[in-house]
Amino acid sequence: MQIQVNTDHNIHGGEGLRAYVKTDLENSLSRFDGWLTRVEVHLSDDGGTKPEDKKCVIEARPGAKQPVAVTHHATTVDDAYAGAAHKMKSVLDTLHSRAHDHKGGESIRHMAPPEDPAQVGVIENETEAPTSP
Repeated sequence: MQIQVNTDHNIHGGEGLRAYVKTDLENSLSRFDGWLTRVEVHLSDDGGTKPEDKKCVIEARPGAKQPVAVTHHATTVDDAYAGAAHKMKSVLDTLHSRAHDHKGGESIRHMAPPEDPAQVGVIENETEAPTSP
């Protein structure tokens, strides 16, 4: 899983911030390591008059699926990142479980084919013909 961290010119933190975000995402999303190809983090300062002007957008790209993105606004960069990371973990948990554990078990798409196709639909205990009264 490749992790890319982007910041705008208003966000201070440099390499320390990038290293922290990469390490934290590697740990929190390690469950999805083989499933995700890339994760991009965008940290920015909207520069508006609102108190919650820091924004974090995290985009994850699951293999053979459409990218998923979440956004979180907060008063600090740390809070914006933490909120977006929490949202992304929840979204990926849902998507991963839908794709792999449908209703708690294997989906029919992942079932092995029958050993004898001629026996499909035949009831095993049907040895005698039913008798009429």
